[in-house]
Amino acid sequence: MSIQGFGRALAMVAVALMVVMTVVDVAEARRAGGGFGSRGTRTFSTPSTTRTAPTDAMPIDRTMTRQPSAQQPSAGRNTTANPRPGLFGGFGGSLLGGLMLGGLVGMFLGHGLGGGVGFLGLILQVLLIAGVFMFLRRMFTQTNAPAYSGNARGQYSNGGSDFEIPRIGGGGRQAPQPKAGDEIGVQQKDLDQFEDLLKELQAAYAAEDFRTLRQITTPEAMSYLAEEIGDNATKGLRNEVRDIHLVQGDVAEAWREGADDYATVAMRYESIDVMRDRSSGRVVSGDPDNLTEAVEVWTFLRRNGGEWKVSAIQGVEAA
Repeated sequence: MSIQGFGRALAMVAVALMVVMTVVDVAEARRAGGGFGSRGTRTFSTPSTTRTAPTDAMPIDRTMTRQPSAQQPSAGRNTTANPRPGLFGGFGGSLLGGLMLGGLVGMFLGHGLGGGVGFLGLILQVLLIAGVFMFLRRMFTQTNAPAYSGNARGQYSNGGSDFEIPRIGGGGRQAPQPKAGDEIGVQQKDLDQFEDLLKELQAAYAAEDFRTLRQITTPEAMSYLAEEIGDNATKGLRNEVRDIHLVQGDVAEAWREGADDYATVAMRYESIDVMRDRSSGRVVSGDPDNLTEAVEVWTFLRRNGGEWKVSAIQGVEAA
């Protein structure tokens, strides 16, 4: 093999290495999340634990809310640093990209960086720089953990709330008494509406009823639900959810931002939840005959005293 051919082969290996490392970085980011939507200024803080959800909610990783800068903290609010760029983002991306592009262009023109032998030296330089950036990123991750990690729930945590949505059919409902963490005074009529929205959203999602979903969710939450439905359709699947029964629920946090009211509620509910093949109706996953239980944290938004709408949904970490 000629020196020029050897250099071209090295260029292809370098590009493949860059792509693989980028894909790994993206996959790692996906595994880190577990919720979608917005909780206003509290989007990036973990809701308080409750009796219904005694473990932390998963962080919201799909949101249009901009993460606040550590240099501009909001008064009385938890703030976290701006999202860190990936290994090939920011200054590191510019530096590595410039080196890579310069070497590749020169190699293909046959006179860059001393031909194939020079480009081999470039590869070694790129790997060395990548190693330095990975080391620095690891140090940064350890010393600047996000506000929602571990038990760092910030000043919103009240050790659990006594607001409870009574068991369906339990009777004898009593008006909730305000507790620490509720800044707006959630009433029983609000709790009843949260329960109704749980059932309506699950039913509309299963029926792929976009009109109803638009009516009971914020535009942002609707976009993520529509995306999930579209992904299922692309895979030839349809999610069937029915026989929804709320078992227990309590308010983790409730607060006001300007004319907007937010309420984050932990809900444990039972339902028949299966995935079916769209064509044949065959059950792909789930139990079509027995109820399964789920615990989730839902955030509701009320604008200008209007109706509550679903704003965010988060899974709950296993105990």
